[in-house]
Amino acid sequence: MRPDSFVRRGVLAALLCTLAFPVAAQSENPKRIGIVGAGNIGGTLGRLWLKAGYEVFFSSRHPEELKALIEELGPKARAGTPAEAIAFGNAVLFAVPYKAYPDLGRENAAALKGKVVIDAGNAVQARDGALYDEVERDGIGAVSARYLAGARLVRAFNAANYKTFLKHAGRPEPRMAVPIAGDDPKALDTARTLVSDAGFDPVVVGELAAARTFARTVPGFDLDLTASDLKAKLGVAP
Repeated sequence: MRPDSFVRRGVLAALLCTLAFPVAAQSENPKRIGIVGAGNIGGTLGRLWLKAGYEVFFSSRHPEELKALIEELGPKARAGTPAEAIAFGNAVLFAVPYKAYPDLGRENAAALKGKVVIDAGNAVQARDGALYDEVERDGIGAVSARYLAGARLVRAFNAANYKTFLKHAGRPEPRMAVPIAGDDPKALDTARTLVSDAGFDPVVVGELAAARTFARTVPGFDLDLTASDLKAKLGVAP
């Protein structure tokens, strides 16, 4: 399929989703997040946000497979396509295999413009091939911004295994710290809130380029540290 066909399909999907989920009719609850990918990371964080009072829209290319999950999680959870999740959320979590980013970005190009996107994806060499090489060369922040063009991107929740998040969410002080990086100050504020509401302490490491310091292949990855210790580890000013 030609790239312009992907774009047209994304525009149409965004329009249909806007009609299906008009802002006034969705809810009076301002805490709405769409999750693109309902696997280990997406499922874990979605549960934590539901617990914190959010309405969560889980999505998959095969949303019928999420029926049991939604029945388990109750009325504040719903499921549909990635386009519907993007339209629904005040912010969107991307938690899919990294190789899916180029197609998702093309298909949802119009809907992603101006949207706060929390980017939890990681490039894996065996799975993602040339994309992994691109990330190693340019940095994962730059590559995500390239394929999710126009989104107000923040790297977050990529720096630990989902089991680590599940184990330490909401623990007594000192809480586990989660590093975040982004270029948009207001998007960073949104990410701080989402990290905190999930039960962790956000640590702003820097602009999007600084996401290199807690990428999957570096020593800043998979650390269960307090905010002060994580800042020391990553060279962030106290």
